[in-house]
Amino acid sequence: MKVLVTGGGGFLGAAVVRQLVARGDDVRSLTRGSYPELATLGVSSFRGDLSDSGVVRAAVAGCDVVFHVGAKAGIAGSAREYTATNVDGTHNIIAACRASGVRRLVYTSTPSVVAVRGGIAGGDESLPYARRHQSAYPETKAEAEQAVLAANGAGLVTVALRPHLIWGPGDTQLVPRILERARRGRLRFVGDGDNLVDCTYIDNAVQAHLLAADRLRPGSRICGRAYFISQGEPLPIRELVNRILTAAGMQPVTATIPFPFAYALGGLCEAVFGLVGRGAEPPMTRFLARQLATTHWFDISAARRDLGYQPVVSISDGLARLGEHLRRQ
Repeated sequence: MKVLVTGGGGFLGAAVVRQLVARGDDVRSLTRGSYPELATLGVSSFRGDLSDSGVVRAAVAGCDVVFHVGAKAGIAGSAREYTATNVDGTHNIIAACRASGVRRLVYTSTPSVVAVRGGIAGGDESLPYARRHQSAYPETKAEAEQAVLAANGAGLVTVALRPHLIWGPGDTQLVPRILERARRGRLRFVGDGDNLVDCTYIDNAVQAHLLAADRLRPGSRICGRAYFISQGEPLPIRELVNRILTAAGMQPVTATIPFPFAYALGGLCEAVFGLVGRGAEPPMTRFLARQLATTHWFDISAARRDLGYQPVVSISDGLARLGEHLRRQ
C-alpha cells in the first residue's frame, strides 16, 4: 500500500511508520519538523502544518490509506492553536482524501472526548461526547473525530481509534513527565491514588491502527465508528505510576494532595499562565486534576470483536522493555 502517516515523527506516528515499513508498505509522512530517522527508513517526508491545505493535498495525493495521527496535544497553548491543527487540519485531511480518491482514513482520537465529571469505569462506545470540556485538546479532538466519522461514505470509509495513555520506550509525554517530577520531588497523587486507570503500551496501539486499516473496507462493520483501545488491565493509578518508577530504578512515591486543592491550584495556574505563560505548560490545570483523581478505564470488547484486537504486550512485559530502554539511555 501507499500510506501517509501524519505526525510520523511523533511517538505513536513513528511507531506506526516503523511497522508499516517493516511489512513492506510504501510510506510517506507529513510532519512540521525534520526527522532524519524517517529518511533512514526510506520514508518520503512532507514538511508543513496540517492547517496548510496545499501541503496536505500534496502529501495525500496518490495514497491508498491515510493514518491521521498528527495533532496538537497537551495543555499548553491557545485554543486557536488547537483548533488550527486539530480541527482545521482534520478537515484538510478529509478534503484531500476526497480530492485524491483515497479510500481509507484511520483517525487517532482520544478517550477524553467522552470525559465525564465523575470518571468512567468500564465505559463503552455508547458513551456520548462530553457536553463541556475543560481543555482545548479534548474539545478540538472531539470536533475532529465527529468530522471524520461523518465523512464516512461510499467514496471514503473512516474509523477512529481512542487509545488511552500510550506509553513505552521513546515516550515523550507520560513517562518523561512522571520521571522528571519524581526526580524533582514534585510528584504527588491527587486524592488517595486508588482510582483505576487503564493505559496502552505502544506496540498495542500500533497493532490496533494496522488492524483497523486492514479491516476498513466498504460495508465493513467498523466503518464510521470509534473504538476504545487499551491494555484491558485497569490498575490503581498509584500502582501504575510506581511500577513505572521501579522500572526506571527509582523509589516509589506515596505523597498525596487533596483533589479540591489540586483543582483550585489548576484554576489558578490556568489564570496565571493565560496572562504571562506565553505558551508554557502549567504544572496543573483543572482538567489535569480531574483526570488524575478520577477512575478512567474502558471496555475494549468492541475492539476485540470488530478489529480482532488483542494486546500483544502485557503491562509487565512492557515495563520490562521500558526498564531496559531506560538503562541503555
